Amino acid sequence: MIQAIGLTSNPRKELPPAVDDVSFEARPGRVTALLGVPGAGKTTTLRLMLELQRGRGITYFRGRPLHRIAHPSREVGVLLSEVPGHPARTIRGQLGMVCAAVGVPIRRVDEVIEVVGLVSLRDERLGTLSRGMDRRLGLACALLSDPHTLVLDDPAGGLSVTEGRWLHGILRAHAAHGGTVLFSTDDPKEAARTADRVITLEGGRLVADQEAADFARTRLRPRVAVRSPHAARLGALLAKEARAAQRSVEIVREDGNRLSVYGSTCADIGETAFRHGILVHRLADETGDMGPRATLPAEGLASATVVTSALLASASATSTPTDDAPATDEPATDEPATAVAATGAHTPDEPGPATEARTRSAALPGARNLPQLPPPIAVRQAPSPLRPLRYELRRATGVGTGYLTAITVLVTSALLSVLLARIGHTPQPRLLAAWPRECPLPPAALGAGLLGALAFGEEFRHPALATDRGTVPRRLGLLAAKLLVASVTALALAVLTVGCDLEILYLVYGRELVGVPADWLPLSASWIGLTVGCAWAGVLAAGIFRSTTAGLAAVLAVPVVVVPLVQKTLAGPSVRKAAGFSERLRELLLMQWPFGGARYIAAGARLVAQPVGGALMLSLTALLCAYLLTTLRSRVR
Repeated sequence: MIQAIGLTSNPRKELPPAVDDVSFEARPGRVTALLGVPGAGKTTTLRLMLELQRGRGITYFRGRPLHRIAHPSREVGVLLSEVPGHPARTIRGQLGMVCAAVGVPIRRVDEVIEVVGLVSLRDERLGTLSRGMDRRLGLACALLSDPHTLVLDDPAGGLSVTEGRWLHGILRAHAAHGGTVLFSTDDPKEAARTADRVITLEGGRLVADQEAADFARTRLRPRVAVRSPHAARLGALLAKEARAAQRSVEIVREDGNRLSVYGSTCADIGETAFRHGILVHRLADETGDMGPRATLPAEGLASATVVTSALLASASATSTPTDDAPATDEPATDEPATAVAATGAHTPDEPGPATEARTRSAALPGARNLPQLPPPIAVRQAPSPLRPLRYELRRATGVGTGYLTAITVLVTSALLSVLLARIGHTPQPRLLAAWPRECPLPPAALGAGLLGALAFGEEFRHPALATDRGTVPRRLGLLAAKLLVASVTALALAVLTVGCDLEILYLVYGRELVGVPADWLPLSASWIGLTVGCAWAGVLAAGIFRSTTAGLAAVLAVPVVVVPLVQKTLAGPSVRKAAGFSERLRELLLMQWPFGGARYIAAGARLVAQPVGGALMLSLTALLCAYLLTTLRSRVR
């Protein structure tokens, strides 16, 4: 059950808030529609409910706010706007990554893919999917963790009639099993046809909260759709006869050769057309939107009104069927029982437990023809520290960005090393790292920083966990997994870069430039520390600023901004200097490290003492503190 209480968005400068004091309930075992024209505040309401946007008010999901639920993705399945995911990732890879994120077995992917009808497209890229397949994938992501509640933002937008019916059947099947379904739409007919309760928003405020039968009776009304090559003449004759008979008839001129006649019947219109010899191509009863419309004054005592198509453009767009798809809506009647049956609404007023909801839904007309849902998850996996690591590995290996970046770094480093060797005057350590003095960082360090920035920035662009507190779960387990994967990637990139540079230098110039330096140990520690530090800086900066570009900018800021500041600080005037610090440190320890550990400690100290190493340590410390601060602040809120 969903209970939204006093949802209000933050004010927008001089404009009123997009959502102002919206409160409603969505009960289990029923489908609830959030209806409103574009700009009425439907999406903002859903984002406030899911705590993805700041504002006032609170929403309870089965008695608990979302931030009090340990695993929100298991409680609420969400589909907002476009399907979250990298365009180069496959359908199976995307669902597998989400499985690892929410702690669901990987076999769940095949079960959900089969239900949503994407078996033949499981290896297709997300960027190649059509609108209908995109919506199916979004529904698969929402159903993956077997949630009790579904929150969908315009799920049928842009779908064909057949795909829309299938989608609404899935929603009805989920409600039939005791779940709660809340979806937004701007089509009144869709809300009346598929929902049990309709909540109407207008200008960010709640204006109606009705059962579907009451909504169809009060907000919708029957009409007669007419198509004729002489529509203008037929409309004039109908208005003339209505004035003569003093009947209230409203005639709406649609685009082309169509009319919408309110307050009349097919028989009366057909007789009028027959008497005057007017050819009629179509004559059908429909249900139209009773939206705002302007009317013209009638003559005398007549109340017949002719309204132009411009005044009813929004109504005709939602209520007039296309030429290719015939109207399938049932005519509205005055009997409440018939309206309930036509819209599939439940008749009991008070919701019971899940078993009662399933019993009521099974008794509905057409319940046997509902689509099959994925089987329920009987046993969920226990929390494991490896879950964030599995998620991060599937995220990193699911697209070719990392491989392409690594290949680009290796090729660039090899070409730079050959060019630097040809020019000369470059020390061998810089030659092996392909690091010209004019460049702030070598290609390997830049590539490691870019991969680290993509680890967080890519998620904010294509979020995989829409309900886990701000699109990306701010948990230390996930941060540790990202730092670990970034470290391994940076280490592999550093080793491969030096190896490729050695091979290409030997191939071009022989053995002259491939000798091992005498101080290879501290140089290796410095090289690995530089690449890993850049990768960590990219991860932390992208997580703080929620942008890949900001993460890469933080990596470049270390040698460009931080290093000169550190050098200027150390080179400034001072009263005392730390001369003999290493000897005093050795005397303070007074111990012999086994296996020559003192050499490694000395190498690490020299690494930190270097300007780039010290600047990296300073930057990483600041970024980590900022990340922890933002995490604690979000949890306190």
